[in-house]
Amino acid sequence: MNNSFKLPPADTSKLEALLASVGAGTANFLGYPVSKEFDYSPLMPFLQYPLNNLGDPFIPSTYSVGTRELEKEVVEFFARLFRAPANDWWGYVTNGGSEGNLYALYLARELYPKGMVYYSSSTHYSVQKNLHLLNMPSIVIRTQENGEMDYDDLENMISMHRHLPVIVLANIGTTMTEARDDVKRIRQILNRMAIRHHYIHADGALSGSYSAFLEERPAFDFADGANSIAISGHKFIGSPIPCGVVVAQKSYRDRIARSVAYIGTLDTTITGSRNGHSPLFLWYAVKSLGIAGLAARAHQALEIAAYAEEQLKSIGIPAWRNKDTLTVVFPEPEEEIRRKWQLASENGWSHIICMPGVTKALIDTFIAEMVATAELVG
Repeated sequence: MNNSFKLPPADTSKLEALLASVGAGTANFLGYPVSKEFDYSPLMPFLQYPLNNLGDPFIPSTYSVGTRELEKEVVEFFARLFRAPANDWWGYVTNGGSEGNLYALYLARELYPKGMVYYSSSTHYSVQKNLHLLNMPSIVIRTQENGEMDYDDLENMISMHRHLPVIVLANIGTTMTEARDDVKRIRQILNRMAIRHHYIHADGALSGSYSAFLEERPAFDFADGANSIAISGHKFIGSPIPCGVVVAQKSYRDRIARSVAYIGTLDTTITGSRNGHSPLFLWYAVKSLGIAGLAARAHQALEIAAYAEEQLKSIGIPAWRNKDTLTVVFPEPEEEIRRKWQLASENGWSHIICMPGVTKALIDTFIAEMVATAELVG
């Protein structure tokens, strides 16, 4: 009996058309934080196996077809990069930044069941959904003009609810402007107010992935006061499958761990079955590139972002970006441009994100089309 998959001709044509469409769409997007620059072709043989990382990556399972040993190395790499406490860190490879944030908020809720969550109005929409799922009370904090949290408003709001434990979600790169909240400053506010019971989570979806490689390192990690950090793996690093990494203090994880007999390990993650291919991709990337390669990747992308900002300004567009970021913000262009280049827009503003794989030639093409469209409209 032959159980191999074989498509009918009509569906084969449909698949070929989809491949062409995906290729064209990838070439022409600038508005979303997804890296185009990666090559995992040496890992293709692994796609024929059902890689499934059940349960806690640091505890063996009775299911052995997985990549948990590599997953542990990935988590350790980022724990060191984010200056986690030497003997108090843990984590796993997630399905993306939203799951990482959900996990951190879950930890915070179990630690402080009566805690109040504070997050800025520039926070990713998934956080509000996560808070609803976890039934956690929250207060939205104003943002500054660049998208960074208004620390005076944060302090005022905490002072009005200082009888409650404080849970702060800090953005290390907001969705539209890639603004970074200052974790050290947030921790200083809590210390100054003598708030004993607190938890700080850093949502580093995009910016957290490369902030450690900046010459002026932003205050975003464990050494600055964070208790957990979540990043996306398919953004700065790049992956064919959306994924992420969450790193938290192990002493907090221990509060939610429970044994599951039939898989022979602990249930410490959000999902039961976890994708075993994503840890493989991330492991391959960090081992291939290393610290030096990732730093070079970041600096090259930052150079392209600076070039894009300069070129937009040269044609009279008031573009701007936050310090040492890949996101260039400018007034919303014509719909034709937004649609072709897949630009995310909000409140009259759009942005391009100069991820690894974006070249000067691509920016030049984008600028030329901006000029041509403006002349047609004019």
